[in-house]
Amino acid sequence: MNTTSVNRSDCPEVKVPFPLFFTIGAVSLAENFLVVVAVIRNRNLHSPMYCFICSLAAFNTIASLTKTWENLMIVFADVGQLHKKGFHETKLDDVIDSLLCMSFVGSFFSFLAIAVDRYITIFHALRYHNIMTMWRTRVILGVIWMKCGVLAVLMVRFFDFKFIMICFVVFFVISLATICFLYVYMFMLARIHAKRIAALPSSSGGRGALTLTILFGAFVVCWAPFFLHLIIIMVCPMNPYCECYRSLFQLHVVLLMSHAMIDPAIYAFRSAELRRTFRKMFALFRLEAVFIKIS
Repeated sequence: MNTTSVNRSDCPEVKVPFPLFFTIGAVSLAENFLVVVAVIRNRNLHSPMYCFICSLAAFNTIASLTKTWENLMIVFADVGQLHKKGFHETKLDDVIDSLLCMSFVGSFFSFLAIAVDRYITIFHALRYHNIMTMWRTRVILGVIWMKCGVLAVLMVRFFDFKFIMICFVVFFVISLATICFLYVYMFMLARIHAKRIAALPSSSGGRGALTLTILFGAFVVCWAPFFLHLIIIMVCPMNPYCECYRSLFQLHVVLLMSHAMIDPAIYAFRSAELRRTFRKMFALFRLEAVFIKIS
């Protein structure tokens, strides 16, 4: 997905050192992989919300892998080992862009699924286990992943068409507005029914909703500059003032990659069960390392 161009303004392009890209990619990959493994290993985390969080972590893992691989390709191209406009390199770049689009769309759908799950937890607590069964959760996850795969391929295949770019940006805005409306509505009702919620057996919905709000806030902060970049490409591609903003493209990519690194830290900070699982996993790793040294 070609989102860069020759800088026509007096603003020099801001370059980010490649080691920083690789470091962020490696750390975020390790963090999200740990989240996925923790959810799979701990049966106490086999609930709809954690399944959706696991899906979000998987999409973040894909984003980390694709951006790290893309940066490696750029390094190889700069030293003459790859041709930037070669046939195979172009096809591989399309695959990378498709995976990046899939991770973005998948993150949005995962946030929406978690928001709906939190809504049901708070306002239909007594019927939650009848409504959000694990079978329905698997179906929802299957639909999310299939939809994201198809949409990602279509977006990259026809991204040169202005209509597709507009649809991509409109999707971002509508999804953002939908999830924000759901959050506001959820917290307004939660305050109105605070006493009733406190009396219910499952009163952790408010905490889960707050965690989700923090996650979504980090998502918006990290992805919004990149989408403003896309809007500028459509609205004022030749304007020197717009080019000044576009000169910050690599910083936008750093923010985008940082999102995949921030999310697991929020999970660990907000979820006691995840923290306990991480501690057990690290203790097991240390024990295995001791056995390897002894043997």
